[in-house]
Amino acid sequence: MKITKVDVFQFRCDVPIPNRPVGCRIYTDEGIYGDGEGSMSYGTGSEAAFGMIEALANMIIGMDPLDNEVIWDKMHRGTFWGQSPGPAVFSGMSAIDIALWDIKGKVCNMPLYRLLGGKQRKDLRCYASQLQHGFKGYHDFAFTTDKYEEVSKYVVDELGYDAIKIDFLTFDRDPSRPLGNEQRRGPMSPYYVQLAEERVAAVREAVGPNVDIIVENHSNLDALSAVQLARAIEKYNIFFFEEPNTPSPKTAKYIRENVNIPIANGERIFSRWQYVPYFEDMSIQIAQPDLTSCGGLTEGKKICDMAHTYDVAVQAHVCGTPLSTALSLHLESSIPNFIIHEQHCVCLHQYMKDLCIHDYQPVNGRFVTPELPGIGNEWTEKAMTEARMKKTVTKE
Repeated sequence: MKITKVDVFQFRCDVPIPNRPVGCRIYTDEGIYGDGEGSMSYGTGSEAAFGMIEALANMIIGMDPLDNEVIWDKMHRGTFWGQSPGPAVFSGMSAIDIALWDIKGKVCNMPLYRLLGGKQRKDLRCYASQLQHGFKGYHDFAFTTDKYEEVSKYVVDELGYDAIKIDFLTFDRDPSRPLGNEQRRGPMSPYYVQLAEERVAAVREAVGPNVDIIVENHSNLDALSAVQLARAIEKYNIFFFEEPNTPSPKTAKYIRENVNIPIANGERIFSRWQYVPYFEDMSIQIAQPDLTSCGGLTEGKKICDMAHTYDVAVQAHVCGTPLSTALSLHLESSIPNFIIHEQHCVCLHQYMKDLCIHDYQPVNGRFVTPELPGIGNEWTEKAMTEARMKKTVTKE
């Protein structure tokens, strides 16, 4: 079996907040194809990820798609920049690698979790993520404390979740007054510490003692303000404290030694080499590799296995299309150190659902892993036809 061509896409999503998912489809001479996704769809840089997938596709035409380890090593060591991993290179590598695993599963006529060693659990607990943006399939931003209470009670009482995640410092009270970086850096003013604590306290009161609350920070704090905030909210029984500051093993160690809440990180940590110091210092207790940016399923599984040797739990970071949701479920169902799955609010938006043929959603806060061969999901014809950018790579 040989790779004959690769289609690369930047998909069209007409939404107020920029979100332009990037992905690929790898074709073979036996008629089997596989789909993959790269990160960098949100924020700035989707064009860079698109270009990286295109560049890497030129390296793999004619290769055997089942040789995923060989291809991964070629991309990593044969690109010069691959050995100093950053989001653009590793988003491209991830998309290619994911598509190769999709092909492998289809060739074997097995869902990926079986190729990863089988299910460790029949279903997966998940949490409703980023509630400050709303959780009904459209943006409903939380500025008032009442809004935090309302959305939290909705996902618990109506949707059956028993875990939620919120960034309590995304918005100030006044919609006309943006909450910028200077307000989040320490020492933070009493106003912002009290604002966050007021919201956390209200959510805890709204959902009761048996619902886990995860506090998100998007790396917007620094080490000092992260410790300030964590100490203010420790008494509300926080499940874990995510991305407290700019990823750094040294500052992560400082934060961990000064707070009593488990620390999670990984969205902006790429490759097993970057994870090593965090594991060795025990500065994170939950690793969050994103399979669309850490190097794909090949690298993601290695990171999870390394984490297991340090008693570090794993929650795959998921903020992409239904393709990455399905892929993450396969990994998480097969590893012993899984803790919880992230169901991001973006997964409820119609523009995301339209990109893939299946829309997997949890029931009462529990997810079932897809049973179809490969990933169990793929791009729709509509998404590929209407893509903002498309490039086909064949043998020159």
